[in-house]
Amino acid sequence: MCDTVKLICPILLLGVSSCILQALCYNFQESQREGVMVVTEQTATTIKYKIYKEIRRSIIMQHLRPGERLSVEDLARQYGTSITPVREALQMLDQEGLVTIKPRSGYFVTRLTLKQLRDLLELRGILELASVERAAQRITPEQLARLERVHAGYTGDDEESYDRYTDENREFHYLIAEAAGNEELANLLRHIHERLARYMVMRRGGQSQLHTHARILDALRRHDVAAARQAMWEEITETRDAILERVIQEESSAWQLQS
Repeated sequence: MCDTVKLICPILLLGVSSCILQALCYNFQESQREGVMVVTEQTATTIKYKIYKEIRRSIIMQHLRPGERLSVEDLARQYGTSITPVREALQMLDQEGLVTIKPRSGYFVTRLTLKQLRDLLELRGILELASVERAAQRITPEQLARLERVHAGYTGDDEESYDRYTDENREFHYLIAEAAGNEELANLLRHIHERLARYMVMRRGGQSQLHTHARILDALRRHDVAAARQAMWEEITETRDAILERVIQEESSAWQLQS
């Protein structure tokens, strides 16, 4: 009996050890697989956002013109990727109003009519005034500090710094909308700014806007509703007039070339 036990026990131990080893290997392989999946998903997301940002910048800086067709295949080759992240990036831009998806035709840089542009600029003005009036009454020291940091980010008038300033300008207005304490108002303004982004670049009024933003900031510090409204109104009207003048000039030039 004792001899039999001595013979069986090592075999059992060997079998148990083998099972444990197999289980450990399986768990390791699964964790490796999960890790690869996570890395793959993160990489795909990174690629999508990189493509989104680059196409968005090209649209805003007028490197891609309104009405221009965007070939998914050409963009995929340009960025060295599959068509999936390109399509996802274009769908994000469609949600922002910068790209239009036409069934059976493809993707196009959104073209606004002059009336649509006027309507958007008018709506932007109404919302910006409501936003700054509420913000002047409610803004906190922390929100004011964030606005001042954004305001301090503008450094020059060359294309690279101005490209950065267009983002900072939008952020400046987003922060005012947030300080107003109305999420729906902030979301509406964000959407309108995205749709107007490439037209805002046309103004090329960095230093002028910088001065107006300083006046808005000063009024917000003092919780002066009337002064905040006046400074915002001046920026809105100057921006509106500059954009419409530039667009009308471009449309007139295009018409003359076609004649």
